[in-house]
Amino acid sequence: MRVPNCENAEVSKSKITDYLLSDTHAEGKHKAAFFKTYGFSAAAWQDLVSALKQHVAENEVTRIETTLFGTRYVVEAPLRTPDGRNPVVRSVWFLDNDGTMPRLVTAYPTR
Repeated sequence: MRVPNCENAEVSKSKITDYLLSDTHAEGKHKAAFFKTYGFSAAAWQDLVSALKQHVAENEVTRIETTLFGTRYVVEAPLRTPDGRNPVVRSVWFLDNDGTMPRLVTAYPTR
């Protein structure tokens, strides 16, 4: 199964630039170091957006968690990277109970 409506997945610029590719975010800086190792950069933040949208669109859900507010979907699969090494990444998506578009919560290496 794929994340419902994955073709409409939402990845905000701030989620990328202020978190996943931020060298100063308390939790994000370690993720930024990881993603930058594979050729992603804050200057070309759209590359990570595209890779994550492709990640959710092309891969199966590995775990589903239901909450009071909606459903969390976890996808674990290789992420296409600028340098072509394509590490396995866990991306987490949330679909609100009354929503139709899944939105990115986080992404990080599985190992």
